[in-house]
Amino acid sequence: MFITGGAGYIGSVLAERLLQHGHEVTVLDNLMYNQNSILYLAHYKKFEFMKGDARDKKLVTNVIKGKDFVIPLAAIVGAPACDKNPELATTTNLRAIQELLALVSTDQKIIFPNTNSGYGTKDNSQYCTEESPLEPVSLYGRLKVDAEKSILSRDNSIVLRLATVFGVSPRMRLDLLVNDFTYRAVRDGYIVLFEKDFKRNYIHIRDIAKCFEFCMTNFQSMRGEIYNVGRDDANCSKEELALRIKKYVPSLKIVISEVGRDPDRRNYIVSNDKINKTGFQCDYSLDDGIQELIKGYKILYDSAYTNL
Repeated sequence: MFITGGAGYIGSVLAERLLQHGHEVTVLDNLMYNQNSILYLAHYKKFEFMKGDARDKKLVTNVIKGKDFVIPLAAIVGAPACDKNPELATTTNLRAIQELLALVSTDQKIIFPNTNSGYGTKDNSQYCTEESPLEPVSLYGRLKVDAEKSILSRDNSIVLRLATVFGVSPRMRLDLLVNDFTYRAVRDGYIVLFEKDFKRNYIHIRDIAKCFEFCMTNFQSMRGEIYNVGRDDANCSKEELALRIKKYVPSLKIVISEVGRDPDRRNYIVSNDKINKTGFQCDYSLDDGIQELIKGYKILYDSAYTNL
C-alpha cells in the first residue's frame, strides 16, 4: 500500500487503521506543515516513511514499485488554500495525479479521494447522485473534478466523492466546517453565520478511513465506479449544524448575518445510496464528532492547525 500525503489530516488516521489490520503501508509526504502526526507509527514493523514531494516523478517511480494499492491523498486542500497558491494547487492536485497514472502498472489499483464540493451550488430540491452534473465553484473543486476524469480513464480505479470531513486527527485541521464551528463555539462562544440555509453533507474521518479499507476488500466488485461517501442523516444547513453544536455548548450564541456572504458558495444535499448498497455503513454520527471535538479542543487550543 502506497499513500501520498499520508501524514495529513485523513492520511494519518487511514495509515494507522491499515497498519492495525496488518497491511504494509508506505507513506510519502513532504511534511509541509512541519507536522509529526505519524511519528507514533514508527512502532509498526510494516510501516515505512519517505519524505518527499508527490510531484517528484523520479522518487514516486522508485517508491511505487511493487505496491498493490495506491491512494493519492497528497493535495492542497480547500478553496482558500488553492486560491492562495494556484500554481502549487494545480501541480499538486492535478498534474501530479496525471503523472502518477503514467507510472502505475495496469495491475496496480488506485482509490482516488475526490470531494463532493464539485456539485457546486444547487437549489436543495434534489439529491446529488453520482450522475448529477458537476459544477465546481472554486479552483479546488475544478482541479479535483479534472483529476477525477483522468483517474476514470483507467479501469482499475475507484473514485470516492467525500463529504465534508469532521473529527479529531493527529494532523488536526480547523478549517473544515464542523471542526471550525465547534472550535469557535468552545473558544469564542459565538458563531456568525452567512447563508445560514446553505447545506452540505458530512462524514466522520474514521468512517472515511473505514471506507478506503472497505474499497480495498471489495475492489473487484466496485472498480471503475464513482461513489458519494457521507452520512445520509448529515445533510444539514449551517444553521442546523450550529444548533446541533449548541446542544453540547448551551451557552453558544448564534448570530445570523443578513449582510455579506460566504466566499465558499457550495450548497447541495447528497445521496449516498450507491455506496450504502455495497454494504458499507458509517459508524459515527455528527453528534459523536461534535462531542469528540469538544473534548479534543480542551487539549488543543491553538488556531495554527489550518491549511492556510
